[in-house]
Amino acid sequence: MESIILLIIFLVLTLILKSIFCYKIKEIKELGKNEELDEIAKKYPDNIELCKEYLKKLKNEKVKIEENKESNSSLYIAITNKIIIANIKDTYTRIQTIAHECLHSVQDRKLLLFNFYFSNFYIIFYLAICILALIKYLPYKTMFLAILTFLGLIYFMVRMYLENDAMIKARYLAKEYIEEKKISSIEESKKLIKGFDEINNLGIKCINYNLFLSIFIKNITFCIICIFR
Repeated sequence: MESIILLIIFLVLTLILKSIFCYKIKEIKELGKNEELDEIAKKYPDNIELCKEYLKKLKNEKVKIEENKESNSSLYIAITNKIIIANIKDTYTRIQTIAHECLHSVQDRKLLLFNFYFSNFYIIFYLAICILALIKYLPYKTMFLAILTFLGLIYFMVRMYLENDAMIKARYLAKEYIEEKKISSIEESKKLIKGFDEINNLGIKCINYNLFLSIFIKNITFCIICIFR
């Protein structure tokens, strides 16, 4: 009975926050498709060179850079100090996306490593209690759900800070870079920056909600397992 009540609470909170955050991932994808801005962005250096120039500005040139054309997501891996650039060469958003990953590389290293290790521990703990619940070898299920929720809150707090910090600063780093390079006209530069602002207005909310959703999906899944097992 407790699992059913908690499941209902998690589902209701998820729907309420979705409404509050106006979660519209399709709208963000549409904003990222702009042929005019894509053409302007083609004037700028390729992804690897762009990344190197950002890192030079940030005085952090020891970072390894790799371009993976088969990947859909760019990311910075703290444990290996490497930036992996996804297949984004044909979109204007690459100018800000690469700035975002470069900014991750200069964030507090202790926090970055904590996020890496803790997020992996969090996933392993989640999988472990789900498996134990499935084989009916998990006592005090409500207690383990409480621990899972607590771990999720820690994960959310750390990851939210890292992502929001990088997303907010990326806009200004990209703007500064565009103005310094003077590759595009003033009007074109303003259009690019406006495009970044429009994406960020929705993107920051969506990233926060998505992080929250990833936590609650784990809780909801565990509750469903407890109900039927």
